[in-house]
Amino acid sequence: MRVIFLGPPGSGKGTQAKRLVEKLGIVQLSTGDLLRAAVQEESALGLEARQYMNAGKLVPDALVVALIVKRLEAPDAARGFILDGFPRTVPQAEALERELAARGGPIDRVVNFRIDPARLTERLVGRRICPRGHGEWHVTFNPPRRPGRCDECGEPLVHREDDHEDKIKVRLEAYRAQTEPLIAFYTQRGTLVDVDAEGDFAAITAAIEAALSDPGARA
Repeated sequence: MRVIFLGPPGSGKGTQAKRLVEKLGIVQLSTGDLLRAAVQEESALGLEARQYMNAGKLVPDALVVALIVKRLEAPDAARGFILDGFPRTVPQAEALERELAARGGPIDRVVNFRIDPARLTERLVGRRICPRGHGEWHVTFNPPRRPGRCDECGEPLVHREDDHEDKIKVRLEAYRAQTEPLIAFYTQRGTLVDVDAEGDFAAITAAIEAALSDPGARA
């Protein structure tokens, strides 16, 4: 099973991916997590990517494609994956198609998360991230058991620089300009299904599972 989760930042792609990977026995590949790890390691890719991330801009295609291709070569990605946050542009999608064709496995399904922009801003402003990668919480919708602390490791949660309102506006504008064209791209390939990303998390998970199990589904 090779799946792409498509949708604007804050639409719940990462949360839903974490719910599904264990059940499906595949891995979640989040470009955001991979990029942040590269930044923390201060690799050549990470140092270059940090300039764009701190400005609330999308990282250029060449950097992201190189990172993803390297990750797909890991043994745990052989059984399948959910790509969360990639591709973000049509050229990235075309590059991904070429790489997967070389490995004999096309994308099976693209799940498009639909959500109101005002709701997105509310989600992102209140989002808090574990610096050790144990997950994310929300100050209102999904607060940690101890205020400001990760439930898993107890580390102080981080309010990411690109989750401030001015940076969110830049990210959503970039999404509309660069990523929304992927809806038409994957519709033409017959792999796209729309899912309403507002409301109860369990209901959204059920809609995604239905879309993945039924090739003709339209949630």
